[in-house]
Amino acid sequence: MTVNNRSEHIKKKALPFRILKGIGLLLLLVVVLFGGLLLYLSITEFKPDPEEPLSVASGASGSLKPGDVLSVVSWNIGYGALGDNADFFMDGGSGVKTATTERLSENLDSITGFLTETDADLYLLQEIDQDSTRSEHTDEVQRIRDTLDGYDSSFGNNFKVPIVPYPIPPIGKVDSGILTLSRFPIESAVRVALPCPFTWPVRIANLKRCLVVNRIPLEDSDKELVLVNLHLEAYDNGEGKEAQTRQMMELLQKEADAGNYVIAAGDFNQTFSNIDTSMYPSMEGMWQCGHIDTDVYSGWQFMMDNSVPSCRSLDKPLEGADKENFQYYLIDGYILSENISVDSLETIDLGFVSSDHNPVLLHAKLQE
Repeated sequence: MTVNNRSEHIKKKALPFRILKGIGLLLLLVVVLFGGLLLYLSITEFKPDPEEPLSVASGASGSLKPGDVLSVVSWNIGYGALGDNADFFMDGGSGVKTATTERLSENLDSITGFLTETDADLYLLQEIDQDSTRSEHTDEVQRIRDTLDGYDSSFGNNFKVPIVPYPIPPIGKVDSGILTLSRFPIESAVRVALPCPFTWPVRIANLKRCLVVNRIPLEDSDKELVLVNLHLEAYDNGEGKEAQTRQMMELLQKEADAGNYVIAAGDFNQTFSNIDTSMYPSMEGMWQCGHIDTDVYSGWQFMMDNSVPSCRSLDKPLEGADKENFQYYLIDGYILSENISVDSLETIDLGFVSSDHNPVLLHAKLQE
């Protein structure tokens, strides 16, 4: 073998080694980058205290006393991006960023328009973004505050991550939570942390659920209206929902025992056992909601309007689908103390055009 041939032979034998070395270096780079991402998310993980006071934006001038009738709206607005055109990968769809800039603006216009027209005394809103990739970094909290003049308001984060790294393309930055607005002055607002069912590393890029407890003083009374805004667990194995429900009911019971008027409302991601939901059967392969056994908790009014679904599945867009054979849910409602009498409860059928949830409107009286 000549010197040239020997050299060519060595180069040919070295080529597979160089390829394997390149693949190995690439894999090492991926591992290092992934490890760096986990470290960054662990360092920046949102770790709220068990209880944290929240600032209250002032604007209310109304007064409230026993004997008054209240109008209340509870609504998960789907961060303005889950209209009837949307599907979402966590529900079996494929969507991640589910609204264009134009569609987001249309949805928010529709949402704020409904809130203004309804002119309720109290609003308990869920899935409100402040600075999230999925909603074009729109400050929806401030937009709603600016739209509804004459209200006090409090906001509590339940989802705050610098980047949610999944799926591909990723969700990105999320800064989101729940917003409460009151025509009556809010004396104080507190964020109460709920149990997180997830462990590291899933926990670091996941929601940290909470209750936002707002206290509204009453004229001519030493009692308060305690308003609890909530959005309980969605994508757990069921144990998270149960633990969060137990803690929530313990808090509500403590307030009722003190003689306060208590309204808890929001997206429970569960149905109440005292409500007939047979008209919304669970379809195979779809996301399954939880159930709250209302018999366990005596002395409370568990209320949902089953004449209209409060939520629809995001496994596919509703727009253009067979609406008669779609997966619907009843998971939004109210829990009221016995010293509050209900005049009416209605889920407003908005056709899920601007959100995957319908608003639920309550008229109730604080008994004297």
